[in-house]
Amino acid sequence: MLINEAETSKFVTVKEADADLHIHYNDCGDGAEVVVMLHGSGPGATGWANFNRNIEPLVQAGYRVLLIDCPGWGKSASVVNSGSRSDLNARVVKGVIDQLGIEKISILGNSMGGHTAVAFALTYPGNVAKLVLMGGGTGGMSLYAPMPTEGIKLLNGLYREPTLENLKKFNDVFVFDPSVLTEELLQARLANILSRKDHLENFLASLAANPRQFPDFGPRLPSITAPTLIVWGRQDRVVPFDTGLRLVAGIPNSQLHIFNQCGHWAQWEHADAFNRMVVDFLKH
Repeated sequence: MLINEAETSKFVTVKEADADLHIHYNDCGDGAEVVVMLHGSGPGATGWANFNRNIEPLVQAGYRVLLIDCPGWGKSASVVNSGSRSDLNARVVKGVIDQLGIEKISILGNSMGGHTAVAFALTYPGNVAKLVLMGGGTGGMSLYAPMPTEGIKLLNGLYREPTLENLKKFNDVFVFDPSVLTEELLQARLANILSRKDHLENFLASLAANPRQFPDFGPRLPSITAPTLIVWGRQDRVVPFDTGLRLVAGIPNSQLHIFNQCGHWAQWEHADAFNRMVVDFLKH
């Protein structure tokens, strides 16, 4: 099975406050059950770039997979956000599935996508089947790692100075073994970053307007009833893995899997094991 990014590329317009946001997504497969994949906040991130190792196994398992580019990333509209980015993204996801006539979804959220998934589950519980949270889901302080983390500092530095050198510095802590990130992959990511300088500028403007884009949902986690799989990298230097412990402590029907020798990109670094685990979780 070959799934092509260009052939699955689509757009929908979503109303957000007084604005009409042009939102890009990839639509793969034709299963009755829908899985939405939500990317992280790194510069140049897109649904396709974050999850290209995970789409085909889910489609083969019988799911329809939607990869949504959040506003401010990929081919979607650029925004300056002064409130909760998690809740903004959740409203956009709801707008997309409403436009497509989809009632219930399972969500795979990586980093910022995990925050969005939790915000969506809190606001629209009737639209959620299951959640998979990887390296994100709530804000707040780590008990063990200095905040902001090493990875977040390098990520923000990359937004301010989007150079190949700064991209390599970030990726050195983004994954456990940076040697797996080829020069071709790095160059493609840098080209993706530089293709939308408005996204870079608006991300920095958003941070200036509200440095806490991702709120702490800790006190509200017990109200999430959806079955939840939490996945973390033991060596995550972007979002420390004790955040995963807070999530599994707070969400009643949840389980936590920790990959050793893994950074912030579990679905890419351990793709085969991750894919088998997610398909099994969604099926059962």
